[in-house]
Amino acid sequence: MTEQAERIRAAVERNPRKMTLQLARDLGVPEVEVIRAFPSDRVMELDIARWEELLQSFDSFGSVRVLVSNGATTIEVDGQFGGFSTAGEFFNVQTETLDMHIRWEQLGAAFAVEKPGHMDGMATRSFQFFDQTGAAAFKVFLNFGGPIAPEREALFIELRSRYKR
Repeated sequence: MTEQAERIRAAVERNPRKMTLQLARDLGVPEVEVIRAFPSDRVMELDIARWEELLQSFDSFGSVRVLVSNGATTIEVDGQFGGFSTAGEFFNVQTETLDMHIRWEQLGAAFAVEKPGHMDGMATRSFQFFDQTGAAAFKVFLNFGGPIAPEREALFIELRSRYKR
């Protein structure tokens, strides 16, 4: 393990509830490296080549919380995946509650993540996508600020296994 990887792993162990974006900024590394430093029982890298199939499976969850963040703003929206289409460089997710236009060629990595929530410590389950520079593209949370329903947990585990890299 490199010195940088060890430094990131130690920071994750010291601050398991801290937002990964903040940890990455504190350490001066791409956020994807913070995710990769999680203990192996809390993170699984997924096969990014199967991104479309994975995204289409999210409609089975019903309403989820999607987070998208850039250098100036973070938005959180509750919505349901569906209405999938492709137009040029965009893979579209368009329902009454969610309108996303994903530049799929920029996706570089995806993970299934289990993490204590930064506010209440409740375990969250999410699928997190990163661009080719290692910055978060978007995150799909199955539970946020509360326990996860057993059927969602089962589907999370199934998808994590099905799309494992």
